[in-house]
Amino acid sequence: MSTVTNPVAASETNDAPTYVVPQEPWLRLFLRFLRFGALAWGGPVAQIGMIRHELVEQERWISSAQFNRVLAVYQILPGPEAHELCVYFGMLSRGRWGGVLAGLGFMLPGFVLMFALSWAYVRFGLKADGVLAIFAAVQVAVAALIVRAVFRIGGHVVTDRWLWAIAILATGAQLAGVHFALILAVGGIIYLMARHRLGIAALGVIGVAAAGTVVFAVRNGGLAGLDALSHADGPSAAVAQATVPLLLLFWSGLKAGLLTFGGAYTVIPFLQRDAVTQGAWMSNAQFLDGLALSGLLPAPLIIFSTFVGYLGGGPWGAVVMTVGIFLPAFAFTLLGHDALERIVHQPRVRLFLEGVTAGVVGLIAGTTLALLRVSLTGLEALVLFAIVLGVLFASKARLLIPAVIAGAALWGWASQALGH
Repeated sequence: MSTVTNPVAASETNDAPTYVVPQEPWLRLFLRFLRFGALAWGGPVAQIGMIRHELVEQERWISSAQFNRVLAVYQILPGPEAHELCVYFGMLSRGRWGGVLAGLGFMLPGFVLMFALSWAYVRFGLKADGVLAIFAAVQVAVAALIVRAVFRIGGHVVTDRWLWAIAILATGAQLAGVHFALILAVGGIIYLMARHRLGIAALGVIGVAAAGTVVFAVRNGGLAGLDALSHADGPSAAVAQATVPLLLLFWSGLKAGLLTFGGAYTVIPFLQRDAVTQGAWMSNAQFLDGLALSGLLPAPLIIFSTFVGYLGGGPWGAVVMTVGIFLPAFAFTLLGHDALERIVHQPRVRLFLEGVTAGVVGLIAGTTLALLRVSLTGLEALVLFAIVLGVLFASKARLLIPAVIAGAALWGWASQALGH
């Protein structure tokens, strides 16, 4: 097996080059990242840690400093960072086709498993009372997971008063039903102005945007976004598969893939808007079911898009939406990693994206309120929600997410059994 020296890493050491990228055979490269995908439990932190441990600390493909710089770029750009890192390392080893193979290998286990679960969900539905009780409990756990995600993402993103103002404004605008593109653009402009000593002008934009949001909400009869997003009140035994045009499903996935700033949870309001609010090819409860299933799998959370696509257009719907949502993650690395690294580190671009990301946090917060209305429908649900939320904030276990979902399922089963 031949190797190539990594010149960037080599220049960071005083000795002879010690960081070497192996030019692995195609099959071995694919299988390496397929293994990463099959072991991708525990969310992005665990997935990134696994990649770093093997390729940086053990095999020394690149230096730790270079890894940190690359990761910083992907944390700014949309898309699941762990997947983008796999594409990056595959490209280092065997060029662009190596990047494609590595990315496909990493996403394939999660896609196959989610595809199978989507088929079973549509084929068999939730016909038994016990199954309905299990999914109702799991929906509560998923709502708690999203609440924790809002706090975690917000803690890293919303770091000053301007970003807080943008996030709060975005939450209100989301609940009022304002289009997300306008929300994100205004958020980016506000922060760019505020950090360039145009604070008075930024306050003026915030005031105008807040007034416009109130007027928009009044004309639409109140919090239209909240009402539309929460039109379902629990899991349904009947699961109907829609026939949404494949091009529309692909476009929905592509839009979401281009807007996932700050982690996979940020894709939730965009897909929910298309699938639940506007397209209406699935209920909010079914949307929560898809999130719950994805939490059980070794894959980025974003793989729940396969479920959303399946309910919208069957097997081919699952495929095209998955392609759409992962396409930006491939393209950013394969077509312009170096150029994008230079662009995103430009001060004005970085500030605008920070404002956009704060707006995304607000979108998630608004969506979370709708999810809570759906899942927290009684005292038992409130008790379970409090327990799960406490566990999520107290524990840092690697398999915390699948363990929490499995525990909630057990709670639902036990509740149903004891009730009878």
